[in-house]
Amino acid sequence: MSKPSLRKLKLTAAVVWLLAVGLWFGGHPSWLPSPLRSIFVSQSSGQQLTSQVMSLLGKDYFRPLNVKTLENTATEQGLEAAVSSLDDPYSHYYPPTLYQSFQNVLTPQVSGIGVDVSAEQVDGGVAIEEVIQGSPAAKAGLRHGDIITAANGKILAGLTVDASSKLISGKAGTNVRLTIKRGKRKLMLTITRADVIVPVVSSKLLTYKGKRIAYLELSIFAQDSAAELRSQVLTMIHQGAQGLILDLRDNPGGFVTQAIGVASIFIKRGTIVTTRGRNVATTVYTALGNAIATKIPMAVLVDRGTASSAEIVTGALKDHRRATVIGTNTYGKGVFQEIEQLSGGGALDITVGEYFTPNGENLGAGGVKEGKGIVPNIYVPDNPQDRDRKALDVAEQTLAKQIK
Repeated sequence: MSKPSLRKLKLTAAVVWLLAVGLWFGGHPSWLPSPLRSIFVSQSSGQQLTSQVMSLLGKDYFRPLNVKTLENTATEQGLEAAVSSLDDPYSHYYPPTLYQSFQNVLTPQVSGIGVDVSAEQVDGGVAIEEVIQGSPAAKAGLRHGDIITAANGKILAGLTVDASSKLISGKAGTNVRLTIKRGKRKLMLTITRADVIVPVVSSKLLTYKGKRIAYLELSIFAQDSAAELRSQVLTMIHQGAQGLILDLRDNPGGFVTQAIGVASIFIKRGTIVTTRGRNVATTVYTALGNAIATKIPMAVLVDRGTASSAEIVTGALKDHRRATVIGTNTYGKGVFQEIEQLSGGGALDITVGEYFTPNGENLGAGGVKEGKGIVPNIYVPDNPQDRDRKALDVAEQTLAKQIK
């Protein structure tokens, strides 16, 4: 499966996952799958529920509201319409059916052999860039650099990567016969496809002009993401990594506690983020301690899909001059939400405050409007044909110059 498709999968699962958590910094309503968005039109009944929602909005929403007007809207059109009238893309009322479905935390997974392949044809096939740990491909001994030249007897030379990926992937439980080119050797393997869990954190050791650089991709700020990332960072350093690349592209955010934990892996001391709200006390979150050696140079890859908690980490690393930020401007979300469970099984997810980087910058454009986001130190425009490689090349070049 190609990298873009893996990113798309992670993004879809991440959006659904984010809506199941309590305090979070994610929120891209347009990314929510249409079948789920359609459920929002459900209307609530019951004066008690309406009163509960109005009370929470009047007390906790990040700016003062005309509760009476909202209550009239709720009576006439339903709670979803009332919350929608706030003109806040991040605040929602979730009826019980939808909210209950979010309680089953979704795990990103694909059906196939569990490999990430090159974005272009390589030497008559597709090259394996990454093998997912525990996948059928890993159990079969496939590894980075192997070239898949045929699948079930179909020669891949001349096919697009997308067409090649479709031949390789398939329904769990089915077999695929692969022809593998490994250096001068030719291997024939039959692998049984399976449902493969896509990890929240993945890592690999790269070599660029003799310099060893760890590449770490974090897809979402889920529970335990910080601990998992720290473990992989330490493993990469133990394996000789001299520099670090943290890929936060298409990362929509997640728990603020995990953002603080991730930033604290690399920042020894000082402010990570400050939050302020009308009914939320101003809180300054500082580094937790036990950071890795700051002499290890670092780069962060970002794009328009880097949002919320991912922006918190990027902003902290940039403001503390701990990492070189490479890519395009980030999403530009300067507010955070809190989910309140309601009587009857539904939930109210509303904006309760704003957050600020260590330098005091709010990334939005005032309230819930999108801002310019974080401006990278090195701007690398997206390349639809090979979006992953260009920014990564720049990151490798940048770190190679900094490694002593």
